[in-house]
Amino acid sequence: MPTYDVAIIGGGIVGCATAYRLAQQYPDQSIALIEKEDRVAAHQTGRNSGVIHSGVFYTPGSLKAKNCREGKHALVEFCEREGVDYDMCGKVVVAASEEEVPELEKIREKGRKNNVACERISLERLRELEPHVRGVAALHVPGAGIVDYTGMTKRLAARVQEQGHALKTGAEVRNLHVGDREVTVETTAGDVRAQYVVNCAGLYADRIAKMSGMDPGVQIVPFRGEYYELVPDRRHLCRNLIYPVPDPAYPFLGVHFTRMVDGRVECGPSAVLAFAREGYVFGRVNLKELWETITYPGFARLSLQHWRKGIKEIAQSLSKRVYVNQARTLVPEVEMDDFVPSPSGVRAQALRPDGSLVDDFLFVEGERVINAVNVASPAATASLNIGRLIVDRLATRFDTAPATQEA
Repeated sequence: MPTYDVAIIGGGIVGCATAYRLAQQYPDQSIALIEKEDRVAAHQTGRNSGVIHSGVFYTPGSLKAKNCREGKHALVEFCEREGVDYDMCGKVVVAASEEEVPELEKIREKGRKNNVACERISLERLRELEPHVRGVAALHVPGAGIVDYTGMTKRLAARVQEQGHALKTGAEVRNLHVGDREVTVETTAGDVRAQYVVNCAGLYADRIAKMSGMDPGVQIVPFRGEYYELVPDRRHLCRNLIYPVPDPAYPFLGVHFTRMVDGRVECGPSAVLAFAREGYVFGRVNLKELWETITYPGFARLSLQHWRKGIKEIAQSLSKRVYVNQARTLVPEVEMDDFVPSPSGVRAQALRPDGSLVDDFLFVEGERVINAVNVASPAATASLNIGRLIVDRLATRFDTAPATQEA
């Protein structure tokens, strides 16, 4: 049975960034990166909107705010060094009505406290930046952008392998056995022993935390984000990134327009309950996982508190016309025929038993295992800094001193 210093579960961008940071800082530590699929970035990483977030939406002082801001700079440096496609194109946040203006001002204040450049602009300036957008007020956030997250994750994994570390694909984790001196990770491709384990399993992070003998205090509830994209001859309707003023009661940012690094323009996502943790289409149902969700007390309480919002999201999911009408609040010119379906994603959202959504990164630690239980958006933007944060926590358990690390 192979034995490593650290085993990292999950080959998404957070798991790969953690392995990369660990290989930089402690090159003599042996690493096994364990991924159940046949490739990295197969789930949340490869199915998100590709946005480099600025940090303007997040609560000042939170892990999201700090790690997004610092992680963005590390991301740009990595992409420059490794030749990964990205573009710091900036975004606009648009109030569609006067009722949204106070919340727009709160976003600007968050940006100020988070040291994110964010300015209120005139409607004339808005039309210069995005000629087809309409609203009553807007912010311009130049420090946002777009990136190829799948390409970035592949480069992170390649760098880890180049340093002699193991990438084990097709290895679904079945159980963990935590001992006094090491952890045995049972996988479908054979068992792996390690002194320490980092759980970056995304949609299954809570389950693996429980396998390690810890109660994460939350449950992952999967929300499917459904996208449309503009047909090629209508892509000019969005130059860069166009966001609405989000509902402050939710961690979701609402239906927005995103130019991708490959030239496509996506519109979305919605946020509806997925009937499986990897339920990327409406008809994908895992009865065990669905039962686990609907019988969880936190989900029942969330549904009772926010049923109106839930009905609206379901209507957008079931009716293209409703979806397009929502998109028209930002870009009135769009028509039904302008949109074709685009692949959906599923967000792993941690939910407390009282029905409240966990709105910050959440880590649950034991002596041998560190669980990244809630690392939803902007985790991809912040991934290199989250990796550094996890390595710093591992470092308190290591006997060796760190090597000099790159930016």
